[in-house]
Amino acid sequence: MKLRCCWWWLVVTLLLGACASVPTLPTTADLFHDSWFQPPSVPIDAGEVFALTDRMRDYVHTDIAPQLRRDGNQLGLFNALRDSGQLKLEYDAAITRNAAEAFSARTGNCLSLAILTAALADEIGLDVQFQNVLGERTISRNGDLLFYNDHVNLELRDTRNDDRSVATGKVAMVIDFLPARDRRGRAVRSVSKPTLLAMYMNNRAAESLAAGKIDDAYWWARAAIQQEPRYTATYNTLGVIYRRHGQTQTALSLLNYALTLEPGNIAAMSNIIPLLEGVGKTRESAQWQQRLRQLQSLPPFYFFEQGRLAMQEQQFERARELFAKEIERTKYYHEFHFWLGLAYVGLHQPELARKHFAIAEANATTRADAKRYQEALDALGPSPRKRGGLKPNGLGLWP
Repeated sequence: MKLRCCWWWLVVTLLLGACASVPTLPTTADLFHDSWFQPPSVPIDAGEVFALTDRMRDYVHTDIAPQLRRDGNQLGLFNALRDSGQLKLEYDAAITRNAAEAFSARTGNCLSLAILTAALADEIGLDVQFQNVLGERTISRNGDLLFYNDHVNLELRDTRNDDRSVATGKVAMVIDFLPARDRRGRAVRSVSKPTLLAMYMNNRAAESLAAGKIDDAYWWARAAIQQEPRYTATYNTLGVIYRRHGQTQTALSLLNYALTLEPGNIAAMSNIIPLLEGVGKTRESAQWQQRLRQLQSLPPFYFFEQGRLAMQEQQFERARELFAKEIERTKYYHEFHFWLGLAYVGLHQPELARKHFAIAEANATTRADAKRYQEALDALGPSPRKRGGLKPNGLGLWP
């Protein structure tokens, strides 16, 4: 079956969207329709997100207590997070976990690991400030869902004795979980704890939607809006949920509201255009299409899909050019490098294929993807030249 390019996706923002000053909110009756959905399969409780288990308290007050006394709370906690002999955390963006789940699994995406770190930091008396790393938005997809992914880290400061006084010489330490790339020096925007909780719930809504659990997705999105109405990304998510549920007019209302809050919201624009076309509002749809083209000249994955078509026709040189163009737009997205590697396999250039498989593996956001890319590397056999400069996959921590 030939691959077909499809320009309109259901678009969801993960981690962070703009946190704006919200005008008058729609009434609850306009926002939420509980009777349309089955109860959630798991309890949704904001209080559980940062909650510590007894084992986590033992870890703080017994396991790492000596190094906290020796190195200080900031550096001691940092060393515990990065030390393979202690927590041995691994980055995996497959699902968003709360603090206890991330501690038990020893893995999570950047939001999960930030939540875990914050929970441990709070237990030892550190002040925590969450931050959105600006300019770090990436794009990924799952089926017909397209995700805009932002990045969050956190700043830790010991304020027990200095009241944030510069005179003490105590400075903030930024903890950033990421594979491979250094984000030091990037501009950041502070994020409140209520907003971070809404981000967590919005992630859970998006992940439930991707898994086909539309009822759970609804309750997570509902909880996110109740937690922080100023977190605008969730209105788009809820609009997508209503669309998936077949409630077109309600979806339109939510997406219109999202665009009232943020007229430049690319995700909401991408979602509302096909809905407007579907109900015959072609003029309004065309207006949003024009606005979207001004902000985004070509849709996400445009060159990638064209490259996959070229691969299907065994036009490997053409595919190489197209995948390279997509990488120019999204430098570190693992799937683009994997397919560029496949194009080089078709061109009988195994060293270049190996290079891009390695880049894909180093930037994989789930264990499953990392394994797949490693298998592609293994299938090429040993390199005839010494492989240098490649960083192993895993968790990068930058203080």
